[in-house]
Amino acid sequence: MVYRQLLQRGDGRPVVTGVIGTGHYATAIITQAQAIPALAVPIVCDVDVEAAWRACMLAGLAEEDCVICESPAAVKAAQERGQRVIVPDASLFQALPLDVVVESTGVPEVAVRHALLALEQGAHLAMVSKEPDALVGPTLRRKFTEAGLVYSAVDGDQHGLLIGMVEWARTLGLEVVCGGKARDVEIIFDEAAGQLRTQRKSLDLGAAQQALFAPAPATEARDKLASRMELSWDLSRLMGYDLGELVIAANATGLAPDLDTLHGPLLRVPEIPEVLAPQEDGGILGRHGVIDGVTVLRGPHEAGMGGGVFIVVACANDYSRYILTTKGLIPNAGDTTALIFRPHHLCGVETPLTVLLAALQQIPTGALDFEQRFDVLAEATVDLACGETVEDDHSPKLLARMRPAQAIAPGAPLPMHMAMGKTLLRDVPAGTILTTDMVPEPPDAPLWALRREQDAWMAGRA
Repeated sequence: MVYRQLLQRGDGRPVVTGVIGTGHYATAIITQAQAIPALAVPIVCDVDVEAAWRACMLAGLAEEDCVICESPAAVKAAQERGQRVIVPDASLFQALPLDVVVESTGVPEVAVRHALLALEQGAHLAMVSKEPDALVGPTLRRKFTEAGLVYSAVDGDQHGLLIGMVEWARTLGLEVVCGGKARDVEIIFDEAAGQLRTQRKSLDLGAAQQALFAPAPATEARDKLASRMELSWDLSRLMGYDLGELVIAANATGLAPDLDTLHGPLLRVPEIPEVLAPQEDGGILGRHGVIDGVTVLRGPHEAGMGGGVFIVVACANDYSRYILTTKGLIPNAGDTTALIFRPHHLCGVETPLTVLLAALQQIPTGALDFEQRFDVLAEATVDLACGETVEDDHSPKLLARMRPAQAIAPGAPLPMHMAMGKTLLRDVPAGTILTTDMVPEPPDAPLWALRREQDAWMAGRA
């Protein structure tokens, strides 16, 4: 591995980083930084300062070493005393010289504001929040690049790791037939109980239904898939947040959906290269270069994929293909494709690599090529009423569809993450895609302005 060599090329001082948002993900960045001498996190921001305080306590800091500040003068004074600073407003980051800002709020409009603040400050940006990346990532990356700064998706989350895996394979000359993520939710088939279950739900099966999920040769999976999906739909369907991550990877790699809802199959790990393969190889894909997601099916004592990422690869040379299919990868029955997978994603524990490489080497671990090829749209699955609030990307009221990106124009489809949290201006019948005229545009919204700038930029390039 080259990480130590890359990090040793710095000037010896720690990379000074500010973290915005202290949910599950970013808290792990703060805690792990305590074990990395090359990384310092002197300032943390959250509108809920108690959440930021808890994150610092989880990092093992003493209470007297942390202080809540609400002015630039207080921030500077606390830094001079060597204290960890907690602030409710990210604009206070500008009181300190920062190398990198980590944005992890998950709120699209807010995250864009924070990105523009980091750009103004001259700091690199590690974008944990997937929503702005899915909407205006290409333009944010262009603006940072033009300023001589790094804008990057992060190691640790699925879309960032998938982008890296695809780049790795293509650098080696492998064809990526399909790439995707495994959902965090895994479905366990308990043969003794005759039951499918997740951590939150369960489904009892009849004897004939159990045969669909019982261990069997991987070549049988395609024939069972439709019945499996019909029975387990409430447990295994891809959600808006899944497509939100996958659209970033699609926009960064050029992989494309085979269906606008994706296939989203329920599969055992050895079944993936059989099913997510082109139809001419016995799979379900209508083309090469597909992006998709899977829900892993496993027994109670079998390993899963831990919400990791995967690629199904092929290569033209017979001898190279022999190596791929005989040295530990899982091939399909015809030895024409093979599965490479990473059975984990370690969230903020891994993200320090993105932060360090951005500051010390000006290298993004995310996309090298980033275009708004696709958007995630929201289709109402039930009748929605005028005055109702559009729910988030976890809602069963919304079916996510990945479709070619369109400009934000009157009556045009509106990306899901721009609609979330808005109040509907009229009734929306089930089966209808949300459009720009169904929700109010928020006043003074840099996200909307940046998206229009991106639309114009893309139209000019075309």
